[in-house]
Amino acid sequence: MTAAVNVVRDLLAGIEPVDEVERAHLAEAVAWVARTEDVFRRAPPATPPRHLVSYVVVVDPAGDAVFLVDHVKAGLWLPPGGHVEVGEHPALSAGREVEEELGIRTDLDAASRPVFLTITTTVNIDSGHEDVSLWFVTTAGRETVFTLDPTEFRSGRWWGVAEIEAADPARFDPHLRRFLRKVRGSRPAG
Repeated sequence: MTAAVNVVRDLLAGIEPVDEVERAHLAEAVAWVARTEDVFRRAPPATPPRHLVSYVVVVDPAGDAVFLVDHVKAGLWLPPGGHVEVGEHPALSAGREVEEELGIRTDLDAASRPVFLTITTTVNIDSGHEDVSLWFVTTAGRETVFTLDPTEFRSGRWWGVAEIEAADPARFDPHLRRFLRKVRGSRPAG
């Protein structure tokens, strides 16, 4: 196993699943990493047909809102993020993607750990391949000025957690609500 794939295996081992869906996705991701070294996208959109993605959920310090982008290709409101480059550490990929897509720096580094994992078949323009997504978290105040990449996003905005819960779930990543429940459930009282 290459050093880069070992890093992925170690990151997966550190994720505590919140529910049966995440437990099943995590078991499948661990089995996938054990049977292949080819976990990185080599050619867009789908070579290999399953590959790593790093999402970064930007949370306001109060924890009651997240910044999402209206993704052109997916047609959904998503956290920023993207494909992990060949041999790249997923946490460094997460930081790179936020800088490229939102124009801000984060505190994500090689010691950062994902808090959530999903396996999702993509939709719309790049439909048909599977993203194994490691979800990282960073914070930014609502006063933060984001510089969005217009080739990737129609717009971006803060979404309140209650607003997401009340909205049509088809507008978002299919796992966003589960992610929010997991992260909010881990916050200390008060």
